[in-house]
Amino acid sequence: MSSSVLPSESLSFRYRLITLLLVVVVAGMSQGLLLPLLSIMLEDAGVSSEMNGMNSAAMYIGIFCTMFFVEKPVLRFGYKKVILTGITLVTMCSIMFPFTESLAVWFVLRLLVGVGDSALHFTTQLWIVSSSPASGRGKYISYYGMAYGLGFSLGPLGINLLPLGRMVPFLVTSSFFVCVILLVLRMKNEVPERAKKNAKSENRFVATYRVAWFVLIPGILYGLMEASMNSSFPLYGLRIDLSQHWISLLLLSFGVGGLILQLPLGILSDRIGRKPILIVCGLVGSLAFFAVPIAGNNVTMLFVLFAIAGGVVGSFFTLGLAYAADILPRAILPAANVIASIHFSIGSMMGPTLGGYGMRYVSDHSIFLFLGAAFLIFALLGLGFRPKSKAEVGG
Repeated sequence: MSSSVLPSESLSFRYRLITLLLVVVVAGMSQGLLLPLLSIMLEDAGVSSEMNGMNSAAMYIGIFCTMFFVEKPVLRFGYKKVILTGITLVTMCSIMFPFTESLAVWFVLRLLVGVGDSALHFTTQLWIVSSSPASGRGKYISYYGMAYGLGFSLGPLGINLLPLGRMVPFLVTSSFFVCVILLVLRMKNEVPERAKKNAKSENRFVATYRVAWFVLIPGILYGLMEASMNSSFPLYGLRIDLSQHWISLLLLSFGVGGLILQLPLGILSDRIGRKPILIVCGLVGSLAFFAVPIAGNNVTMLFVLFAIAGGVVGSFFTLGLAYAADILPRAILPAANVIASIHFSIGSMMGPTLGGYGMRYVSDHSIFLFLGAAFLIFALLGLGFRPKSKAEVGG
């Protein structure tokens, strides 16, 4: 196999890339819609905030568990078949939500949606990276991040379809998945190369935590923030008398802020370093979250605060991975990516549960006080972090 993309192959590569990015956009839309939409539906049904939050965490439990076995089916059946399976699973489960109000059934459905989403994201990301020319790999994987961010930001707008009927938002997202399936079916299936087993894999994980503990924290914070905002904020918004329309637009502003500042922050971190950018973004994000309760239901102030918070912390996950690449030897860098993904899932599972219990037993504002405190602590920890050189680590 040639490592470069020949002229005769460029059209096929371009079609595959565009199709995979569309898969990511639609998957992001589905994920961005289901979290707030289902939270609102459970709130309207009189379900307590802590039970609502625990039910929301099911999707991330599915995502977390899938990471331990998704690689084997991809190696055996190929990218295309796993993507189609993931799309089918998410679509079928999404359609079933409006037919029941059983918390137990919704928990199982959300769990399965998480499995399908995890399979989609793992497979599309791996296929894009492995098939991209080395000279443009960073650019193409950044497209992946932008595609997911765009889809996740647009997803909450589907809340506005709820007045048309319980089925409508689910039918619309499912129709997008059907369109994507038709595009995926036209792609040629490929199987990734099998990686050689490393006997010292456990040592790599220990070394990663020892050297890069600080750069692994953003994964937890990003998952915590994303899941809390999309599952707990809709409940908060309803309790401060915001309409579903404004809730969806505020969530959109949060996501758009992250999209707008993602590239500038990345470029700035290349120039002045990842650590100062992460610390400053942590501080600014902390102040923005602390200010949300002060804004009350003033929509204008909330828009500004959400755009700022989303802008500065929306790149936390990717900045953390970039920082890991700066300070870790290439041999143990894959371990950092695995740990960061696990941390993201842990944070995502914690967010809705902590938000639900906090709103019931502490305060309606507890979600933002907790996020503000978490990002402030992260920034303070950064002041004491002293990364070792790659030579000291053994790279």
